Amino acid sequence: MGTEISLSDVRGLIGMETGLSDWVTVDQTMIDAFAGATDDHQFIHVDPERAAAESPFGGTIAHGFLTLSLLSAMNYNCLPKVREQTMGINYGFDRVRFMTPVKSGARVRGRFLLSDARFRGGGMLMTTYDVTIEIENEKKPALTARWITIIQFDPKDRPEDV
Repeated sequence: MGTEISLSDVRGLIGMETGLSDWVTVDQTMIDAFAGATDDHQFIHVDPERAAAESPFGGTIAHGFLTLSLLSAMNYNCLPKVREQTMGINYGFDRVRFMTPVKSGARVRGRFLLSDARFRGGGMLMTTYDVTIEIENEKKPALTARWITIIQFDPKDRPEDV
């Protein structure tokens, strides 16, 4: 996918994979920082010895919400930039499923398929992505989700044909 597209190009990408991010290593330092930020210190995330002994995972795993939160950086890393965009807004999720735990030290990446794009009001384009976060060397993904974002732009830049 190119690095920059026009607003008028976005709807033509519906149904296409529009981005595949670089790999991101989810290490114990990242997991511990997320635990501190969210006050979720369950042993399966922050205690490697106990997690190895008492959990079915063989060690610590990332919080599901940590994995989900990586989508923002993955989006920025791989999706084409819309030339007229002035701001991006996270609108939310219609569906999120945590499929496979992400073990500490694993590498993950995001795969983005544009499933819808609708102009709203004078200066907004609502985009819906079917996203998957893959785990390197795992058959099942870490998560799947339907993510809705809004591209904000100056109304004077709205394509005439929409």
